[in-house]
Amino acid sequence: MIRSELIQKIADDNPHLYQRDVERIVNTIFDEITGAMSKGDRVELRGFGAFSVKKRDARVGRNPRTGETVHVEEKHVPFFKTGKLLRDRLNGKS
Repeated sequence: MIRSELIQKIADDNPHLYQRDVERIVNTIFDEITGAMSKGDRVELRGFGAFSVKKRDARVGRNPRTGETVHVEEKHVPFFKTGKLLRDRLNGKS
């Protein structure tokens, strides 16, 4: 599902809301999650999962095309850990 499909689904399920308002709500939620993660905070949505940021140290990598060694800078990457409820639903337990 992509963002526009999510907005359409929420708008269809809530006919009393305008689609532009639903779009603003969805964008605000995503912006808040992104903003919190960019500050290094953890975002937890109970039953769904938790978003966090993990640090990857600098390392020496290898260019797969040439085999040449390359220095890879330190970086921060997003990480998502599923919640118990989501895991159970995916495995048909609920």
